[in-house]
Amino acid sequence: MMRRLAALIALLLTPCLVTAQERPRITGISHVAYFVSDMGSALTFWHDLLGYEVYGTLAREDGTTRIEFVKINDHQHVELFTDKPVNPSNHFSHICFAVDDIQKMRMYLRAKGFDVKDGSGKTRMGDYAFMMHDPDGTLIEFVQSLPDGKEAQAAGKLMPATRIASSIYHAGFLVWNTQKELDFYEKVLGFTETWRGSAVGSAVLSWINLKVPDGDDYIELMLVADPSKPGYGTKNHVSLAVPDIQNAVNELQARPAIKSYTRPLTINTGVNRKRQVNLYDADGTRVELMEPFTVDGKAAPASTLVPPVPTEERRD
Repeated sequence: MMRRLAALIALLLTPCLVTAQERPRITGISHVAYFVSDMGSALTFWHDLLGYEVYGTLAREDGTTRIEFVKINDHQHVELFTDKPVNPSNHFSHICFAVDDIQKMRMYLRAKGFDVKDGSGKTRMGDYAFMMHDPDGTLIEFVQSLPDGKEAQAAGKLMPATRIASSIYHAGFLVWNTQKELDFYEKVLGFTETWRGSAVGSAVLSWINLKVPDGDDYIELMLVADPSKPGYGTKNHVSLAVPDIQNAVNELQARPAIKSYTRPLTINTGVNRKRQVNLYDADGTRVELMEPFTVDGKAAPASTLVPPVPTEERRD
């Protein structure tokens, strides 16, 4: 009798154990979030210059604005936080990946040994989501969009012709321990390396591109030995795909908001052989406009340099 009971319990538990080991689909970058010191200045950049609309706002208990949600397309946005950043020279808050089953992702990560808290409630924007830190300490979020969420309810709306780009191409963030990050994003989350490059004159590897497992978006691991070192903040960035970089620059230069933008709009060809322009908001956060193809259709060779050696202890 006891053996039959044990066998029945094992049979009932087996589907749960299998489910916990299966990774749900990670379809792309849902959003990237940044801290801003002044929301008015931030929206002058994102709305007046880049041409995007806000589709949602979250306020604090005192009524002041905490977050503005800048719509890129029906499935991607940028979040602007008025909270103070931990590091004044680094205004990156977090990156969020879209998944098709949030509970399955929670179970999967727990089965892999990661500290993921319980929870099944909706966010204030009406979707399922949870946050965690990757092995390098970067805050990442997973979200499952729901039909009654504010993003889904805004589908097909607030996408004016003024948008300088219609999609997030990739997002880059500082990485300190390269191997731990690769083990997490590749072996645990299923990302695939597509390219690695080095800045001109660098003696070490500068970045590694990893594509999401079930989509075309990718992240760019920006490799540094010590992320607390001043001057690294602009390595954090979001890249917006444009079909013609010269047309994009011409359009920006024709907009009234360009009068208050003091930096030059310089077109460069990166070591990845793709044309790009770097823009910066009032806090110095970098927004990269990039053509999603090389100048001659030929792939750029990957760097063979080794990653920088990390300092012994990461400092925030």
